[in-house]
Amino acid sequence: MLVEICNLTKTYKQHQAVKDISFQIEKGKCVALLGPNGAGKTTSLQMLAGLLTPTTGTIQFSNVKGKDYRHLIGFLPQHPAFFSWMTPKEFLLFAGKLSHLSKQQLHSKIEETLDFVSLLDVKNKKIGGFSGGMKQRLGLAQALLHEPELLILDEPVSALDPNGRRDVLKILNQLKHTMTILFSTHVLHDAEQVCDSVIMLKDGTIKWDGSLAALKNNHSISAIQIKTEESLENTFEDIPYLGHIEYLDSSSATLYFEDNAYNPNLLLERLVEKKLTLLHFERMQDSLEDAYMKVMNQ
Repeated sequence: MLVEICNLTKTYKQHQAVKDISFQIEKGKCVALLGPNGAGKTTSLQMLAGLLTPTTGTIQFSNVKGKDYRHLIGFLPQHPAFFSWMTPKEFLLFAGKLSHLSKQQLHSKIEETLDFVSLLDVKNKKIGGFSGGMKQRLGLAQALLHEPELLILDEPVSALDPNGRRDVLKILNQLKHTMTILFSTHVLHDAEQVCDSVIMLKDGTIKWDGSLAALKNNHSISAIQIKTEESLENTFEDIPYLGHIEYLDSSSATLYFEDNAYNPNLLLERLVEKKLTLLHFERMQDSLEDAYMKVMNQ
C-alpha cells in the first residue's frame, strides 16, 4: 500500500466540500477520481498534494515518518500557470530547484523529461507561444521531474482539443507502468482508457471505490435482444427470472431478467421449441457510463 486516507474532511465556513472520506491507493496502480463538477475532486486532490490542510482526517504514506510527504508527490493542477517569458528548460530548472534537485541531477533530468513529453525540440522557445496541449505536457514534465512516488493530476485533459487529449492520455498509459497515478476527470471514456480502478465522488462523499470490472459487474443489467421472422406472441410464458419485456414490434423484443446469472441458452431452447426463425439474438452489456449513472443516482 502506498498511501492510506482516513476520514478526510474539508469544511469552508458553512460548506463541507469533502465529507469523511476514506480510501487506499496501492503502489503501481492508476486510479481515476470521477464525479460531477462540485463533487469535491479538486479539494481532495489538493489535500493529498499538501496544498490544503484537512479540517479532520489523516493522510499516511507507507514508510514515511512525520507529516511532510510532499517530496513524494508530483502534482499537475487543472490550469497550470507559467511565466510566459521563460523557456521550458528555464521553467524546469526553476521547478527542479524548488524540489531540491542538484545542478548535476537537473541537467540530465530536464533533457530526459522534456524528451519524454515530446518538448525537447522546443526547449529554448518561449512558453508564451505554446498551445494548450504543449503547456499541459510541460506541466506534466514539471510534475515528473523529481520522480515522485505518486503522480496527482487534476483534470489533465479537460481543456484540450482531441489531439492534445490523445497525446496526454498516451503519456499516462506509458507512465502507469512505472509509477502510481491518481487523476480526476469527469470524462468517463478517459478513465476507461487509462485507469485500473475508480473512486466516485458525489457531494463530497464516496459512492464507489473499486475496479472497473467490478463496477460493471455489480451494476450491470441482464437483458437479451431478440428478433425473429415470426411473431413472438405467447413465446415467453413461464420463463424463469424474467422481469419485464419491451416490445419494439410483434417480432422484436428486449427481455430484462432479475438474475444476472440467467443462462441465455435456456431462452434459445424456448425459441427452438416454438420453431421460430431467429434473426438477431444479443446479450446486452452496460457501458461504464450506464454503471456510473446507476451509482450516482443511488
